[in-house]
Amino acid sequence: MNGIDKLLSPIGGRPLLAWTLRQFAQTRAIERIVLVTAAERVDAIGEADWLPEKATVVAGGGRRQESVAAGVAELEAGGADGDRIVLVHDGARPALPPLFANRVIEAVAAHGAAVPVVPVIETLKRLDGDVVTETVDRTGLALAQTPQGVRLGLLREAYGRFPPFGPDTFTDEASLLEACTIPVHVVRGSVDNLKVTYPIDLVRAARVLDARSVRVGLGEDTHPFGPGSPLALGGITIPGAPRLQGHSDGDVVLHAVANALLGAAGLGDLGRLFPADARTPAGIASHELITEVVHRVHVAEMTPVRVDVTIVGSRPRLAEYLDAIRDRVAELTWMTPDDVSIKASTGNLSGMEGAGRGMAAHAVATVEPKDFPIPTEEAGW
Repeated sequence: MNGIDKLLSPIGGRPLLAWTLRQFAQTRAIERIVLVTAAERVDAIGEADWLPEKATVVAGGGRRQESVAAGVAELEAGGADGDRIVLVHDGARPALPPLFANRVIEAVAAHGAAVPVVPVIETLKRLDGDVVTETVDRTGLALAQTPQGVRLGLLREAYGRFPPFGPDTFTDEASLLEACTIPVHVVRGSVDNLKVTYPIDLVRAARVLDARSVRVGLGEDTHPFGPGSPLALGGITIPGAPRLQGHSDGDVVLHAVANALLGAAGLGDLGRLFPADARTPAGIASHELITEVVHRVHVAEMTPVRVDVTIVGSRPRLAEYLDAIRDRVAELTWMTPDDVSIKASTGNLSGMEGAGRGMAAHAVATVEPKDFPIPTEEAGW
C-alpha cells in the first residue's frame, strides 16, 4: 500500500473500516462484533464515533490465526455455546454486499462451516522466476473470500488439534478446518466483495460503494376513527383507543411505511397492490400487507435500510407506545430498531387529526440495491 493506512483511508467521507463494519452492524442475525486490531490501535478505534454499538475492540496477535483466536476468546467470555455461529471477516473488505452475511450464516446453520468463493476466470500459469513453466487447469478452482463461518464447537475442536499459537500457520479458517478433515461448505461469493490490497483498490471499492446508491420513497395515509376498538397502529394494538375505519384494520403507520417502501423500490402503491374491494379481505391485518410489500421489495433486488415515520393525531397519547411501534416496524421490515425512527405530533389542533377525529402518518423510506445477480449452476458455474 506504499505506506497508506488502508483501514483508515477515507471512502465517501468515512474510514474504510467503518464501511466494513456497517454491513455487519445492519445484519439483524449478528448479535456481537469483535474488532481485532493492533494493540496500539485499540483505544483510538474503541473511541471512534463510527464504531457500532454492538462492537468490542481487542488486541490481536502476530498472525491471522492468533488474532482470530483473540476475537473468539472475547466472544466466549460472553458465554457463547458450541452451537453458536462465528463469522470471520477481513477488515480490508469494505464492500460486502447487503445480506451477504446471511447467506453464509444460513450455510453454516445447515452444514457446520462455510466459505464464500468466486470462480477463477483467468488462465492460470505456473512460473519459475520470470518464465512460464506450465498452464494450470482451473477446473474446480475458486478464490476464497470472507466472511468465513463455522459453529463455535467445530472451531474449538480444530483449535484442540492445531492451537492458534502453535507452529502450524493457516491462511484462513477454511484451511484450518480442512487440516482437521472438517467439511467446509461452499457458498457463492461476489466480485464486489473485493479485498483492498493495492492503492488502486481503494478507488475500486469507492466505485462499488457509490454504485449502491440509496433510493428514497415517501408514503402517507389518513383514516378517520370509526366504531369499536382497539386501535391498530404500527403493528401493535392500543386497547381502549378507537379503531381507525378502513377496508383493512386502518393501520396508518404500516400503510404509510408500505407506500414509502413501494415508492422507493419503484413498485407502485399499496392501493394497486391491495385494492379496497373484494380482491382484498375486509378487515385484513396490515402486518400481512406490509409483509407482502417487503417481500416484493427484496424480490426487486432491493433491501430497506432506513424508515422515518411521523404519526399525527391529538388522541390517543402515544409516548408510551413509540418504542413498541418502532420495534414492531423494524421486525416487519427486516431492519434493526436503530434503523427505524417513530415520532408523534398532535397536529396542532389542525384538520381532522388535530381535532381528534382520525389519525395520519407520514413515512420516508430508504432502500439500497442488493448484490448483483450471482451466476447459477445452469449458467455453467
